[in-house]
Amino acid sequence: MEVKLKMNQNWFNAVTPRGAKVKLGPGLEDGPSPMEAVLMAAGGCSGIDVVSILKKMRQPLEDLEIQVSGQRREEHPRYFHTVTLKFILTGDLDAQKVEKAIELSMEKYCSVTTGLRAEVNYEYEILGGGDN
Repeated sequence: MEVKLKMNQNWFNAVTPRGAKVKLGPGLEDGPSPMEAVLMAAGGCSGIDVVSILKKMRQPLEDLEIQVSGQRREEHPRYFHTVTLKFILTGDLDAQKVEKAIELSMEKYCSVTTGLRAEVNYEYEILGGGDN
């Protein structure tokens, strides 16, 4: 796997081999900072897993929002020491299956969260689906 970054003043244009682009900077521009991008990657990676696993479990997921927060060390290197993902799921879902799907992502499938130095925690909330 490879990506390329090209400097543009005080930020970078990052491009994947497929042509997907992300603007990375110090958090002052309209693109995310690299550390914000790490949190976005953790949420995206785990979200893709959870959606796929729930589909295989035949759970009627209607919507998913993931809120990701990270606490960084004060000293350098300022990596995340704690990351928390909150999954807000909508649908007529079995809570045990939701928890199992999230655990599988966090402990086995999500390369981003399992690759962090941080303690990774999660919580979830299930909102009723359809007419609820």
